[in-house]
Amino acid sequence: MEVPFHRPELGEEEIAEVVATLRSGWLTTGPRVKRFEEAFARAVEAPHALALSSGTAALHLATAALGLDGEQAVLVPAMTFAATAEVVRYPGAVPVLVDCEEESLNLSFADAEEKLTRLAAGDLPGIDGGRRAVGIIPVHVGGALIDGDALAGFARRHGLWVVEDAAHAFPAAWRRGPQEPWLPCGGSPSAVTCFSFYANKTITTGEGGMATSHDRELIERMRSLSLHGLSSDAWGRYAAAGSWDYRILAPGYKYNLTDVAAAIGLHQLARAERLRRRREAVARGYRERLADVEEIELPEAPENRVHSWHLFPIKLRLERLAIDRDAFAADLRRQGIGFSVHWRPLHLHPYYRETFGWRPEDLPVATAVWRRLISLPIFPAMGDGEIEAVTSAVRRLCTRHRRRTVV
Repeated sequence: MEVPFHRPELGEEEIAEVVATLRSGWLTTGPRVKRFEEAFARAVEAPHALALSSGTAALHLATAALGLDGEQAVLVPAMTFAATAEVVRYPGAVPVLVDCEEESLNLSFADAEEKLTRLAAGDLPGIDGGRRAVGIIPVHVGGALIDGDALAGFARRHGLWVVEDAAHAFPAAWRRGPQEPWLPCGGSPSAVTCFSFYANKTITTGEGGMATSHDRELIERMRSLSLHGLSSDAWGRYAAAGSWDYRILAPGYKYNLTDVAAAIGLHQLARAERLRRRREAVARGYRERLADVEEIELPEAPENRVHSWHLFPIKLRLERLAIDRDAFAADLRRQGIGFSVHWRPLHLHPYYRETFGWRPEDLPVATAVWRRLISLPIFPAMGDGEIEAVTSAVRRLCTRHRRRTVV
């Protein structure tokens, strides 16, 4: 049996809503986008939400609205996708790369402290002395949230704004203890939380994103920037009660979400928790079937987290295997099992290595752990047969390539 890395879950409700949108004559940002924003804000218990064309657009507008400029620096995890750091580079600011925790793969606050000390001392590769850190962009890797109190405390001590990269983390939540209330991702006091609705995310609009915040002025600044810096959006200008007039308030961008995309998102959002529970069931199936395989480490499932299970990354115990990760992955593909790797850390990419001089030893945990990572398929429509096919393939490979003498 072949199993893809991802298969989107779209129902008749999404199809009918898209058809109704096409027939309505309102295709770009309009009434469905407004409904989507309001429903998403309620879902994450945030006062304000802004729908955008991508999660990258949300990150970019958040940093732009916060006034990021080319003289500043921002703490960014090395263990992330390109977007988290590239939005810092857009205005010429510098991403200060931070190592990860080995278990969770989330940003290490201990290393962040060290990086700030080195930044102040002018001791970071390729970064001019005197540059000041103004913010931090943590990533909730795979959908297991960073400790919100630790994040807020760290930012407060160092006078940093926080923009959360929650591309993997809807719906997800954390709590301080067993008797404490659940706190949903997106409802935190961080300046902005940014979500992605790309095709393989936990809910999708095909392409799309969302920003949430407690700061109405900040969201409205982002809203203006998302449509060329205009004083009113297309819905306001062309609705029956709207005005034809507009003014350019700032040089902006073209990052608005369409009603066609929001039509999909409205019904994905309505089923979000049901889809999450089905991914959770897949994760449980993996954990049960692979628990006794000594050649791999399974991802954590902390009791004080509602995990979105966007990813299921396993770590190979290379000292117990006679092959490396790349050979293991190639063998997995030959057996018809889709996979991905999350991620090659940023400091190991040519751009960050050549531009700033980052070396593998500057972020030792990320350097070591990425060589062991493989993300297995996890999506709501996975059946028992597909779960069994994936786990059987992993077990076969571990048996076939088991090192006879453990190093």
